[in-house]
Amino acid sequence: MMDRHFFTQAIRLLALFLFVCAWPAVAGAGSAGRRPNVLLVVTDDQRPDTIHALGNSVIETPVLDALVRRGTTFTRAIAPCPICTPSRAEIMSGVSGLHNGVPGFGGKLKPDLAPWAKTLGNAGYHAWYVGKWHNNGRQSEWGYEACLGLFAGGGRRGQMTCPLDWHGRQVTGYLRWVFQTDGGRTMPEKGVGLTPDISRKFADAAIRFIQRKPEKPFFLHVNFTAPHDPLLMPPGYENKYDPEAMPLPRNFLPKHPFDHGNLRGRDERLLPWPRTPEVVRKDLAVYYAIISHLDEQLGRIVSALEETGQAENTLIIFTSDHGLAIGSHGLRGKQNMYDHTVSVPLILAGPGIPKERRSDAQCYLRDLYPTICELVGVEAPGSLEGRSLVRVIRGEANSIRPRVFGHFRDVQRMVRTERWKLIHYPKLGRYQLFDLRNDPYERENLSTDPDQAGVMAELRRTLSSWTSSNMPPD
Repeated sequence: MMDRHFFTQAIRLLALFLFVCAWPAVAGAGSAGRRPNVLLVVTDDQRPDTIHALGNSVIETPVLDALVRRGTTFTRAIAPCPICTPSRAEIMSGVSGLHNGVPGFGGKLKPDLAPWAKTLGNAGYHAWYVGKWHNNGRQSEWGYEACLGLFAGGGRRGQMTCPLDWHGRQVTGYLRWVFQTDGGRTMPEKGVGLTPDISRKFADAAIRFIQRKPEKPFFLHVNFTAPHDPLLMPPGYENKYDPEAMPLPRNFLPKHPFDHGNLRGRDERLLPWPRTPEVVRKDLAVYYAIISHLDEQLGRIVSALEETGQAENTLIIFTSDHGLAIGSHGLRGKQNMYDHTVSVPLILAGPGIPKERRSDAQCYLRDLYPTICELVGVEAPGSLEGRSLVRVIRGEANSIRPRVFGHFRDVQRMVRTERWKLIHYPKLGRYQLFDLRNDPYERENLSTDPDQAGVMAELRRTLSSWTSSNMPPD
């Protein structure tokens, strides 16, 4: 089994190497001056430290590693409200969740927004959608002209295909989600709920779009469910990672020191209290296997671009809707303000994107919309609250924001500067202050340190001002 995967990955890496060599280095280059295609890939619950090329020596992600080498990586991108629904709404709208109608789970996108897909569609792009849909309405309402491999809630027929996860625990995520059409016709025969091979099904759908080789440029938005729970082992990956050899997160704790506002939430109930090294290592082994399988499927999508002659004129954006704790700080879920959760992987590669560059410029997911508009020469709507990263990408600026803010319901608030992070728990009257330069894993709370009283006072004023102004974007 391992030999087969080694051979498969070797072939895929060769194709990716040829793909990398073919990409032009100048913005606007492409077939007969046509605007670049845009491939936006978004994963679900992927920690920012799960890419080999970015410092994780254990995980195997050869396709993502190649994208890192071929493009520019933003190491301090964040999802300000680390939940699936608001993060994806910010990506699509370019507007803060506090203003687009989706401040948290269950919100609805406002009808007067200017969706990313609609803006590119009006500029002559095909707008196509693949994968998880976790917002209100249907894709066609938000500018997508066609969708394949659509996976959404609303299925009422059939029992869960996988009612137990890899460890034998009862599944509580993606209950009765099914593949369906944009019109709502469900396809339970493809599986009810998550299945071990679901990333392959999404890649298959994306490849079908790519193989159309349209005359117009395309905007292909691919939303994976991996590596969100339930953790189901992908076929052929059963022995990929040895749980006993998995290193624990450096900020692992058996239990969070206080109720941060979600200790009774669904995500936190996925693991027993206290968290034990054995249980966390077992989860991490499957979590890493799902990411490696996702990486393999991304390689198939990238290879399809090369095989159809579209590689040299395609911008690729890879990111996730937020990270995950999975043992860090004694937590399992994503409803927290620590960097393992609010931070996301973010890689841009393709025409006009410098190679092998990393930027620590702070940015939000909503900044992707105006960034890509500028890169492809489409005017971004004036209503956007995101800021273009193009000046940073071109080396003309080091940052676009001196600080970023985060929030979860009415129980957590956060401000992060270049060096410092302050987290406020309003219901508890509690603060945490971290010196990220000297304590990147956020293990030492300096909020009561007299030597940091000045920093503490300044950040409290900044966060209070932002909060009292109805938390507008910075």
